[in-house]
Amino acid sequence: MTVTLVLVIAMAVLFSCGVYLLLERSLTRMLLGFLLLGNALNLLLLVMSGAAGNPPIGKSAEGITDPLPQAFALTAIVITFAVSAFLLALIHRSWQLSRADEVEVDEADAAIGRDRDEPADEDPETTTDAEQEVTR
Repeated sequence: MTVTLVLVIAMAVLFSCGVYLLLERSLTRMLLGFLLLGNALNLLLLVMSGAAGNPPIGKSAEGITDPLPQAFALTAIVITFAVSAFLLALIHRSWQLSRADEVEVDEADAAIGRDRDEPADEDPETTTDAEQEVTR
């Protein structure tokens, strides 16, 4: 296996584990999932940057690499750090207030979801003329 294939497989594993952890109810697991997604993104940028030593423009330069993927990777690292610090602050505040790490189900959101799943009874396009006369 080539180095690029190993990096692609590692990136896919990190993405899948990160998405799985983001779907959990625990805030700490959400943070770990976000960190895994950030690392997978850095691997994606590394893989997409191409072979090392290729010049960004032209064909004759020796040992020059493209600085744009490196700038993207540094930006991704900074953004991941900032968002993870914010998530840590949210987790700490949630722990101080309720001594719980779980995200609770919001009853209002659940009610909206149930109402959206039920068919609308008073849709004028689906009711017949006789049913409309009865309701008047």
